[in-house]
Amino acid sequence: MLKTLKDLFDSLLPPAPGADPRSAEHTLQLATAVMLVEVMRADASFHAGEREAVRAALRDKFTLSAEEADRLAELAEATAQGATDLFAFTSRINERFEMPQKLRMVEHMWRVAYADGHLSDHERHVLWRVADLLHVPQGAYVHARLRAQQQAGET
Repeated sequence: MLKTLKDLFDSLLPPAPGADPRSAEHTLQLATAVMLVEVMRADASFHAGEREAVRAALRDKFTLSAEEADRLAELAEATAQGATDLFAFTSRINERFEMPQKLRMVEHMWRVAYADGHLSDHERHVLWRVADLLHVPQGAYVHARLRAQQQAGET
């Protein structure tokens, strides 16, 4: 447990010059997973559909196995509980993702929000805040929402 927490804190520090590229990739994966989990945590209760949407997004985004996505999602939940802000995570994403990757991530976040069949004001706020921190233009943000809404069968 202690090693896992140390690894977590180390992953949030800027990578040292010449650092292992796998470490940077793991940090990016964790940052992305935390953003997805933040949407799930925005509701008063967790819904199984939301958890599955987080895992599906991680499998899609990073080509992870089901077991790897489960493990990453669990680590992200623990990390999100102890987080004091979103900037530490969104800054990592901004460093590594181009706009199309950010848009895909925002769309996955909307899918998590719609997974329980109910979109709360808090979920909407978290999504808006993350999209703003990722410098996603308003029009692209709305289109990502519409794509996720259409897939979820919402109107």
